[in-house]
Amino acid sequence: MSTANHNKVTFAGLLIALGIIYGDIGTSPLYVLNAIIKEKTITEDLVTGVVSLIIWTLTLQTTIKYVILTLQADNKGEGGIFSLFALVRRRRRWLVVPAIIGGAALLADGMITPAISVTSAIEGLKQVPAMAGISQTTIIYIVIVILTALFLLQQFGSAFIGKFFGPVMLLWFSMLAILGLVHISDDLAVFKAFNPYYGIKLLINYPHGFYILGGVFLCTTGAEALYSDLGHCGKWNIRYSWIFVKACLILNYLGQGAWLMHEYKGKAITLEMIEHGFNPFFSVMPDWFLSFGIAIATAATIIASQALISGSFTLISEAMRLNLWPKFKINYPTEARGQLYIPAVNLMLLVGCVGMVLHFEKVSNMEGAYGLAITMCMIATSMLFANFLVLRRVHPALIYLYLIVYLTIEASFLIANLDKLPHGGYVTVLVGGALAFVMYNWFKARKIKNRYVEFVKLQHYVPKLKLLSNDQTIPKYATHLVYLTSADNPKEIEHKIIYSLLYKKPKRADIYWFVHVDTVDDPYTCEYTVEHLEPDDVIRVEFRLGFRVQPRIDLLFRRVVEDLVESKEVNITSRYQSLERSNVIGDFSFVVMEKFLSQDNDLPFWEQIMMKIHFMIREFSLSEEKAFGLDTSNVVVEKFPLVVAPVGRMKLKRIKRI
Repeated sequence: MSTANHNKVTFAGLLIALGIIYGDIGTSPLYVLNAIIKEKTITEDLVTGVVSLIIWTLTLQTTIKYVILTLQADNKGEGGIFSLFALVRRRRRWLVVPAIIGGAALLADGMITPAISVTSAIEGLKQVPAMAGISQTTIIYIVIVILTALFLLQQFGSAFIGKFFGPVMLLWFSMLAILGLVHISDDLAVFKAFNPYYGIKLLINYPHGFYILGGVFLCTTGAEALYSDLGHCGKWNIRYSWIFVKACLILNYLGQGAWLMHEYKGKAITLEMIEHGFNPFFSVMPDWFLSFGIAIATAATIIASQALISGSFTLISEAMRLNLWPKFKINYPTEARGQLYIPAVNLMLLVGCVGMVLHFEKVSNMEGAYGLAITMCMIATSMLFANFLVLRRVHPALIYLYLIVYLTIEASFLIANLDKLPHGGYVTVLVGGALAFVMYNWFKARKIKNRYVEFVKLQHYVPKLKLLSNDQTIPKYATHLVYLTSADNPKEIEHKIIYSLLYKKPKRADIYWFVHVDTVDDPYTCEYTVEHLEPDDVIRVEFRLGFRVQPRIDLLFRRVVEDLVESKEVNITSRYQSLERSNVIGDFSFVVMEKFLSQDNDLPFWEQIMMKIHFMIREFSLSEEKAFGLDTSNVVVEKFPLVVAPVGRMKLKRIKRI
């Protein structure tokens, strides 16, 4: 959907929202109540209190914070923590810290969401009489096969199967609502859940009641993904469709609660019962419908997983453009906007998801690991959004009120989720911590390098380049010589480029091109400027690309040259006499300066460690020429020593030979 149509509410937009936005949050009824009532005795206070907490969490956290407030922070129609960071990053430098923590936590969540969703659906097979004896090992095999197939299909894009997402999720949510409606009358006391008093009473009076929040939080884990997917269908389609989705979710939770009070009041739900397949979600289904219900649930969890995987590709590509992640190869399976595939991330997620399934084996174990990482992401979003409100000149009292309310709620969820740390939560914390470290390292290393990049005035060297271009005593290096420069100021250039051109080995060319890529906060900006520093000898091209536009410099530069030729601003015909007569186009050669850490460095210990890790990570990332989409046959890579902190003057004394 184009940006122009983002604010329009259409049937197609609502259907897309159902299919893409609510996968995670929509499949949570599969496991939320099981996570809470495990090893507890069913009482009216417990059930009404839990359902009340779920209803008010969906209202305060999902509806008010995300659907009403955070969706206001759309970056030209795009959402997500890095889009929000791009909006506010110039306000405070430290805001990169919550952005890194939030992004890493969301990625870690992307590894466990497919695992827990698909496993919870497949474990429903235990309730089918014909398959009651199915072993957990068989379930693990089925889940791994489904997840592996899903990840293998990513390389072909999700456009084809994406057409079915909306109708399937419409069927899923309708099923949730109908199953809930059928069982609400089992015990009408469940309607007390609309009163928040019963939720608060449970937190205060129930033994260890506060930690019930750790299970309750699972009902809203998909709220962050909802914001990340804003660009797919626009905020108004999300807001209108959320009314339907929330109603279906609440009806289902009410139905499950009423059924529990009717069937199990006064009885304990043991761990053994859950391991043998007890799940109120499937139990409210009539026997004749169970197989269809499991099939629809499996389809819904696959769609939820697909949304998480696509979201992770987008997240990493944004992180790369914002210099928070090593450069990886990006493929474009279709021409559709936002359709991309990152093989390395796909493999990382596949290994992560399968690892989660093999490590935890059961949904009851995965519930212990789920939720902790995403809580930190939500806190990070709250901090960034408060800064967005400052930029919008919202009254400070309202900003402080927002921070007090939501940091209190999310800190409560975080403390309750910390109880999961020894029960599996440590896994997502370790994974999220490792991803955050990679992001921080990439960011910090860039800062260290930039501290010591030396820029020189280009105007001092333009006459020398012109002389070099006309010096027939030096063999011609290329007709057109192109350098990528990081100098934001068009009047400056890196000293290393001048060194390469004039001093290392003089490179004579007919036209010198300096290409600069500026990543801007507007997600889809794609424009350029041209400055003729010396007509027909030295030209600077500056691309301004949004953080969601891939820098395919080879294609973009070719387009610029075509425009310049058409406007007769440049003559690209070969200047070799024999070829010029035939109007043969001159050759283009790109020179990429590849840095390596010089031995002549005297960095502080911590920065030395960070730089060494940075260069180790870089071994697994894409080279500069591939990252910029250059045709490698036209690229020359020059090694350049990175001396970020020269060693101090060594004591050396000359002595006389005796």
